[in-house]
Amino acid sequence: MFSQFALHERLLKAVAALNFEEPTPVQAAAIPLALQGRDLRVTAKTGSGKTAAFVLPVLNRLVDLKQKRVEIRALVLLPTRELAQQTLKEIERFAQFTFIKAGMITGGEDFKEQAAMLRKVPDILVGTPGRMLEQLNAGNLKLEHVQVVVLDEADRMLDMGFSEDVERLCGECPNREQTLLFSATTGGAGLRDMIGKVLKDPEHLMLNTVSQLNDGTRQQIITADHNQHKEQIVQWLLANETYQKAIIFTNTRVMADRIYGHLVAKDVKAFVLHGDKDQKDRKLAIERLKQGGAKVLVATDVAARGLDVDGLDLVINFDMPRSGDEYVHRIGRTGRAGNEGLAVSLICHGDWNLMSSIERYLKQSFERRVIKEVKGTYSGPKKVKASGKAAGVKKKKTDKKGDKKVVAKRKPTAKPKPNAPLASADGLAPLKRRKPAPAAE
Repeated sequence: MFSQFALHERLLKAVAALNFEEPTPVQAAAIPLALQGRDLRVTAKTGSGKTAAFVLPVLNRLVDLKQKRVEIRALVLLPTRELAQQTLKEIERFAQFTFIKAGMITGGEDFKEQAAMLRKVPDILVGTPGRMLEQLNAGNLKLEHVQVVVLDEADRMLDMGFSEDVERLCGECPNREQTLLFSATTGGAGLRDMIGKVLKDPEHLMLNTVSQLNDGTRQQIITADHNQHKEQIVQWLLANETYQKAIIFTNTRVMADRIYGHLVAKDVKAFVLHGDKDQKDRKLAIERLKQGGAKVLVATDVAARGLDVDGLDLVINFDMPRSGDEYVHRIGRTGRAGNEGLAVSLICHGDWNLMSSIERYLKQSFERRVIKEVKGTYSGPKKVKASGKAAGVKKKKTDKKGDKKVVAKRKPTAKPKPNAPLASADGLAPLKRRKPAPAAE
């Protein structure tokens, strides 16, 4: 029960109103330590309740502040607009019985309107690093009194090139008392470097190993001959697979638009989401998917983080993601909160090695699936077994002890003929045979 945590009564009232009963494992592990003021580095799978695990401690820190609202007290940094919007909604839900106000600044929104919002000084500021730095450089953002900084999806922010921006913003919060870093993957050397720079003696909580991050999702691969064949497989899956909502991931905006166009031509209710779309279109795409106005979303990795849609139970990787962490986040859009999901990756000749490396990273073996109605000719790399003669392997003899040893073949020595001439020592001319001396008389 959430009542076991030392949370303010107004927050417990909000938790009850939202029908939160039992805390998830990440919430049970992180909330008590965060309430103690510890710096945390938390790894837990998508859909595990990470947002509430940092929102509730942050609100608890601010709920009894007696000062007039003149400074920003908490900063939450995230990689994408969609994740920022979702986090803002969660903060507002849990703060509904308090006087705490939150604001958001991200790219794609009017800069002057955001500056006007900042003059009202929200208690909690949520946003993406790039736009926050723009407002900071313009003199509209003051962070001297920030008490707590939250870095959500920190590994993704590094992948997007926000490392220096994040470190700069953390440096602009010299009086912060706590830093919380959350992620769905373990990240690499870059993330470890960031942890060393911005966290102080952190508590490391790993709720899931990499191989457990999506244990509620069936993971399949289907081989394809080329992109046109992949499109046929996608259309078959959408027509025959049982699902409520689906998302199709591509690596490029051009391919996302192409697939979207083909689906619309087939009368499939779909939307497309990628970086070239303005904020209005991106909001519309997500809202239509959530409300059921569309069953299918075609997207680049801009939708791989923070997109939480009820009933999203099918993910199709039209293009294989470029890293194991990105794969984890993509398929993490399904199989959330204990529900089951299906993730299908389409593999051409050029995708096989990348797919195999992701299998090794996850320490898993994906289920191979064949659809006879759209079966192609490619089924994976051919295994060539060389015979002993073809490979030039010499047979080895084995002695009685079982040790192998190579026995060199000797050429038979030719016996000289009785009257054959003998070769000289220098091999230049044959020597004449001498007749034996006559016996002495």
